[in-house]
Amino acid sequence: MSSHRLQRGQPRPSALAGRWYPGDADTLAATVRAHLAAAAERPTGALPEGPVVAVISPHAGHIYSGPMAGRAFAAVRGPYRRVVLIGPAHRVAFHGVSAGDFASYAIPTATFPVDRAAIADLEGQRLVTCVPEAHADEHCLEIILPFVAEALGEVPILPLLASHVRSDEVERVLEAALRPDDLLVVSSDLSHYHPYDEARQRDRRTLEAIVSGHGETLRGDDACGYLGIRAALDVGARRGWRRTLLGYQSSGDTAGDKDAVVGYGAVAFTG
Repeated sequence: MSSHRLQRGQPRPSALAGRWYPGDADTLAATVRAHLAAAAERPTGALPEGPVVAVISPHAGHIYSGPMAGRAFAAVRGPYRRVVLIGPAHRVAFHGVSAGDFASYAIPTATFPVDRAAIADLEGQRLVTCVPEAHADEHCLEIILPFVAEALGEVPILPLLASHVRSDEVERVLEAALRPDDLLVVSSDLSHYHPYDEARQRDRRTLEAIVSGHGETLRGDDACGYLGIRAALDVGARRGWRRTLLGYQSSGDTAGDKDAVVGYGAVAFTG
């Protein structure tokens, strides 16, 4: 798709179908369901206690990170009124938090309406802007939507991207945006392109920091979505959320070699 042609208020078509995940709806649904079923049948981490209010899920191609996304969404039990997604902008840099102010986000298996009224309210508070070109080809939110579709259906979404911004500014956005019956989805991979054993050690420290609530130690080389993670941890600390590690793998465990891997973790927050 041509990023410069996408304007706010329009539908956002898929930028990833047929490349980062299957473009055929039946194949996509079947592969996502298989990841969810495998996670439910063979959990590797602890099971969250209480209603899940937020998850951390990875955002690589499904052949790489699908098993961990499955673990995140196998823990989700609705109903939820809306899904708020926050992830890092990889392709277009800007200052602040950009909301995807489009009519809808489309994937082969679903079309998600966007809560544009909420975006207008956040813009009115000067908490977000809308940078359409940042959302046009961005993968970190769309890659998660097939799991949202299978777990929750075509629920309204509030898509948010963080770029050059402080984590406390992201935290203010989440505090203003989150409502009862929302599910917060924080999109993040972990370390990038370290040898397999080194990556496991680095990612273990990162996940321990997350589960223990010490987000202030996280940086971009720990997790590309660290701003959303830190913000979620701070919001959760005030709201009494508990954190549970659901699983960890790297691309060296799924579909890549072990010389330079990317780490993927799944974490649930319960409240």
